[in-house]
Amino acid sequence: VTAARGVLLCPITMGLLLQSLFLFLLLLGSCLHPAAAFPKGCYPSEEEGLKTFRCSNAQLTEVPRDIPNDTNKLYLDSNQIPFLPRDAFRDLPLLLELDLSHNAIARIESGAFQGLAEHLHSLDLSSNRLVSVSKDTFSNLKAKVNLSNNPWLCDCRLQELIRAVELAADSSGGIVCESSTQEEHVGKAFLQVIADTDLCNVYKKTTDIAMLVTMFGWFAMVISYLVYYVRQNQEDARRHLEYLKSLPSKQRRSEESSTISTVV
Repeated sequence: VTAARGVLLCPITMGLLLQSLFLFLLLLGSCLHPAAAFPKGCYPSEEEGLKTFRCSNAQLTEVPRDIPNDTNKLYLDSNQIPFLPRDAFRDLPLLLELDLSHNAIARIESGAFQGLAEHLHSLDLSSNRLVSVSKDTFSNLKAKVNLSNNPWLCDCRLQELIRAVELAADSSGGIVCESSTQEEHVGKAFLQVIADTDLCNVYKKTTDIAMLVTMFGWFAMVISYLVYYVRQNQEDARRHLEYLKSLPSKQRRSEESSTISTVV
C-alpha cells in the first residue's frame, strides 16, 4: 500500500515542482524584461525622490526610445548624438531636467522639445556643435537653458535666440563668437557684443543698402537703354533725311512729308 502511495505521489509532486518553476520563471522574466529593453549603459534610479534615467557616456548616437514616461530627470550627456529630431521627448510629460551636454549636436529640428513646456525647468546643451539655431526651437519653453561652449555664429539669428530664452545662471559668459558677420566680434562673449551693437539693426541696414544698390543698378540699365534707343532712332532719321535730300524735289517733298508724319 505504501509503495502504491509513493508511486501516486511522485507524479503529483513532480507536477507541483514543475508548475512552481514555471511560475518562478514567468515572474523573473517580467521583472527583467523592462531592464532588458534599455540601451546598454542606461539605467533607471531614484534621486531625491525624483525618478531619474541615466545614459551618461553610453556611446549613444540618437535619443534612446523606451525611456520610462514618468522620468523626471534625464541624463544623455557625454554621448555622440548629432541632432535632435522633432518630438524627440514628446512621451516624457513629467520631465523636469534634461542634460544633453558634451554631445555632437549640430542641428535641432523645430519641435524637438515639443511637450516639455509645462514642466521642464533645466535644459543643458553646453559643449555641443551648435552654430545657429532658430528661436522657434525653444518656443514656449520656460526652462533655463545652458548654451555655452558651442561654436556659435554671432549674427541677428543668435541675438533673437538669446533674447527669446532664459539663460542658466553663470552660463552667458560661455557663449562666445566662433565666427561672426563682423570680423571684430570673433572671440568675444556674445552678450558683450550685443551690448554695444544691435546685429539685427546692422543686418537690416546692410539689406536696405543692398536693395538700394540693386535698384540703382536696374534704374541705370533702363536709362542707358532709353538713351541708346533714342540715339539709334535719331541716327536712323538723319540717314533717312540725307537720303531724301539726294532724291528729285517732288519725290523728296512727298518722302519728307511721310517722314515728318511718321516722326510725329
